[in-house]
Amino acid sequence: MAKKIKGNVEEILKMSDEDLQKQLDESYRRLFSPRLQKETMQLTNHRQIPTIKRTIARLKTFQRQRELSKASEGGAS
Repeated sequence: MAKKIKGNVEEILKMSDEDLQKQLDESYRRLFSPRLQKETMQLTNHRQIPTIKRTIARLKTFQRQRELSKASEGGAS
């Protein structure tokens, strides 16, 4: 399991595009288990789900910023 992103922006900025995508995929996998536990009434820490969702949103934001910066660099040339 890769290390968790705790909101440290510097760590996310240092990641390559492939690492960012891997981290995003892993976050989606980590979200599955608490959702299943919630539906079966076995979830003990209900704050897990919003925390993981926030991490996913943060990663997707950085991914989109990179896409837009590549597009603007390509369009300006």
